[in-house]
Amino acid sequence: MNKTELVSQVAESMGLTKVAAEKALKSVLEVIAKALANDETVTLIGFGSFSVTTRAARTGRNPQTGKEIQIAEKKVVKFNVGKKLKESVCIKTKAGCDCGCKTGKAKKK
Repeated sequence: MNKTELVSQVAESMGLTKVAAEKALKSVLEVIAKALANDETVTLIGFGSFSVTTRAARTGRNPQTGKEIQIAEKKVVKFNVGKKLKESVCIKTKAGCDCGCKTGKAKKK
C-alpha cells in the first residue's frame, strides 16, 4: 500500500474527502517528525513507538577496495512494534503459535 492508497482507505473509512484525509495524514506525519527531531518518543498504544537512538561510530570496510573506513556516529529512528499490531500480523496455527511472539494462543480463522 502506498500513500495514495492509504489516503483513499482513510477517506473511505472516515467518510472524508481524499483532500481532507491527505491533510490529516500529512499533519500526523509532520507532528511525529518534529517530535523525533526534538529527541522525543512518540508512543501509539497498541500500534508501536517511534524513538531516536544513537548508532555508535564503527569501523567498516569499503566493498570495492577492501580498505577499512571509519563510519561516524549518527542518530537513527527506531520503531518498536506494539502488542496489538504484532498480534494482528502474527500467523498462528491451530496447534499454537509458532512465530515466536510468545502468546501461545491460536488465532481463529
